[in-house]
Amino acid sequence: MGSTLEHGRVTAVLGPTNTGKTHLAIERMLGHASGMIGFPLRLLARENYDRMVRAKGARAVALITGEEKILPPNPSWFVCTVESMPLDRYVDFLAIDEIQLAADPERGHIFTDRLLHARGRYETMFLGSDTIRPLMRKLVPEAEVISRPRFSTLTYTGPQKVTRLPPRSAVVAFSVSDVFELAELVRRQRGGTAVVLGALSPRARNAQVAMYQAGEVDYMVATDAIGMGLNMDLDHVAFARLIKFDGRGPRRLTAPEIAQIAGRAGRHMNDGTFGTTAEVGPLDEELVEAVEAHRFDPLQALWWRNSRLDFRSAGLLLKSLEARPPSPVLLRADAGDDQLALEALARQADIARQATNPGAVRLLWEVCQIPDFRKVMSEDHARLLAQVYRHLTGPDERLPPDWVASQITRIDRLDGDIDTLVQRIAHIRTWTYITNRVGWLADGAHWQERTRAVEDKLSDALHDRLTQRFVDRRSAFLVRSLAEARELLASVNDAGEVWVEGHFVGAMTGFSFHPDPAASGEGVRTLMAAANRMLRGEVQARARRLAAADDTVFTLAPDGTLGWEGEAVARLVAGDQPLAPRVELRPVDFLDGELRDAVKRRLERFVRTAIEHTLAPIHAALASPLPAAARGLAFQLGEGLGSLDAEPVRPLVAALDADDRKALARLGIRFGTETIYFDRLLKPAAVALRALLWAIHQGTGPLAVPPPGRLSVARDNLPVAYFDAIGYRPVGPRAIRADRLEALAAALRAKARDGRFGLDGTLAALVGAPLAELPDVVTALGYRGVVENGAVSFLAKRRAVRRKEARSKEARSPAQKPTPSADHPFAKLGALRGHA
Repeated sequence: MGSTLEHGRVTAVLGPTNTGKTHLAIERMLGHASGMIGFPLRLLARENYDRMVRAKGARAVALITGEEKILPPNPSWFVCTVESMPLDRYVDFLAIDEIQLAADPERGHIFTDRLLHARGRYETMFLGSDTIRPLMRKLVPEAEVISRPRFSTLTYTGPQKVTRLPPRSAVVAFSVSDVFELAELVRRQRGGTAVVLGALSPRARNAQVAMYQAGEVDYMVATDAIGMGLNMDLDHVAFARLIKFDGRGPRRLTAPEIAQIAGRAGRHMNDGTFGTTAEVGPLDEELVEAVEAHRFDPLQALWWRNSRLDFRSAGLLLKSLEARPPSPVLLRADAGDDQLALEALARQADIARQATNPGAVRLLWEVCQIPDFRKVMSEDHARLLAQVYRHLTGPDERLPPDWVASQITRIDRLDGDIDTLVQRIAHIRTWTYITNRVGWLADGAHWQERTRAVEDKLSDALHDRLTQRFVDRRSAFLVRSLAEARELLASVNDAGEVWVEGHFVGAMTGFSFHPDPAASGEGVRTLMAAANRMLRGEVQARARRLAAADDTVFTLAPDGTLGWEGEAVARLVAGDQPLAPRVELRPVDFLDGELRDAVKRRLERFVRTAIEHTLAPIHAALASPLPAAARGLAFQLGEGLGSLDAEPVRPLVAALDADDRKALARLGIRFGTETIYFDRLLKPAAVALRALLWAIHQGTGPLAVPPPGRLSVARDNLPVAYFDAIGYRPVGPRAIRADRLEALAAALRAKARDGRFGLDGTLAALVGAPLAELPDVVTALGYRGVVENGAVSFLAKRRAVRRKEARSKEARSPAQKPTPSADHPFAKLGALRGHA
């Protein structure tokens, strides 16, 4: 078997994923009287074995992997892992799948050995990526290369958030911790996900895939274990990581690796897409083009390890493993786990004494090839290998049943978390491998059955744990029920809780349904879909209740939101006048027609009543039978929401006679030198409503309202017109409440009658302003500052000039005040303060 058969046809079928290569090879094999095919993974071997058994029957097909052997008396076809192929058995047809794995640093030497030496009597077929084509021609020049195009198109769609991936997507990462973190995110946002890891047993993996295939979940989070041969109804593959640990260190995925994994998207003639998650960002354009077109740089070398081993002694065996490759395109493989184990065991004196003849050395090499599925490769694994070898070279030349039983019993436990179960499955896989070695146990079949039963039990428990952690059972039940389109039993209790088929799905407040806070993502949409079966009737019943409710159950928030039963149901928007905003209902499913109109009319009535009550003085003035001049002033006060700058309306005020003034005074209107205002509208509730109405009419959104009782506030950058509308007048750096501004203005006039005057804390207290800001306030009121002998005093000046400075333009904010000239008194005052 070590050399190419002279007349055997050798074919290399190369191409991307989803080209039907494996299907072709199995068809060709079944066309021969005998055949053997090697797969890179145990789970692929099992999957294709099951397919062939369905086609040809269990007596015709054998399964051989490191951990499982099913050998009927005279099988015609063998399905194996590449490592476990019985190459001493001649068959008419032989195939190796994923032959490009000869370039894998860890296992590549095994594929290279099969490429160079494994042949069928009449036909040999290598299946894999086109990247191996040049090396195939160099190493196997007799091979006929056949290219297979992909059945469907693979298209890049760019980065997307995990929470926005389309259904039937797989999210790919490269560590267990990353997979679990992503799976938890998908569960919260989408209701559930299947999880596929290389560490899962075939049974656990198949259970997770079956759950996905059955539609119980629409997402899968996986490692690159999905990259080889897993046939699923995937539409999209998203890479959540582009860095993987390859046994030596972290490295970036190559373009062919990305293509291998992304190629799982799309099935047969159905097109697929691939991309990244938002955290990873976009892929390089050249890489995308290579993946979409399936054009990659060819492999430059393959890994090789000598398979012609010298078993005369452990030292010579190690030396033969270090032999140089026969070709420059072959690289000597680094020492694998088996070679490292051999080095460790050969250093133990008692084992070295046993391994003194070819049979004992060969046995030692077989023991060293027991896989370290737990990936510990520590003293623990070396200790196990040493114990196995000592037993096999002992008087009985068998593994003691009691010792094997104790080892398996320690693993046969279902307690612990997911990581614990994964470790136990890895450990039992090692024992499954041991029990499948011919001649190592007196009753091998019994122990094989025992280890398989333990693995199945652990696998089922692991599947349950994964499902409990990463699948929302309630959502899964409701998804199935909704898919059946049957009538669901639903109700709303007095507390507003919504129950569907005995499952709490959320609660109603106002017209809104709030899904159970414990649900997230897709689970929320599932709850919404279930609740929608009964929401129409409930919403309409609530609408009738709102239309008949009294004002006490409604609220008006500072941002203009209208609430009912603790839920926002509408908002105020600008109308024709500030005093007449419109009501805009929030979108509500199942609320339309007459019921929607009735709800809107009731809310409009509430708003109208609230405004008329809180701003009653304005409405009383507008409704009073006043003479023309007084009516005009009242109208302007209404437009100004209760206050006016006195200067622009001074001619109108001058036209009022004594009776007009008395009538207006009885309505609560106060005539100040700076402001004309309703004194009752300076109360906190009125100020807050005036602020809201002005902001709604101007479309600015909510603005800061002076705290209750505050006499003045910093102007910041708020509009002058806003302060006017709420009864606070902008003066210099402060906005001062109208009544307190009049008190200050009166006090300043009294002081100015005596000539020059100074400022003190009493004046500042009148308006609740810091004494340091008072000079700017007084200057803005038209008074002239004078600095003499280091002291500052003020003089009145002409009213026209005072009014011109007092009323700045809207475009000028306090932060943009003009800088005083060098000879301005306050510049000198500032200089004096600096020297002090």
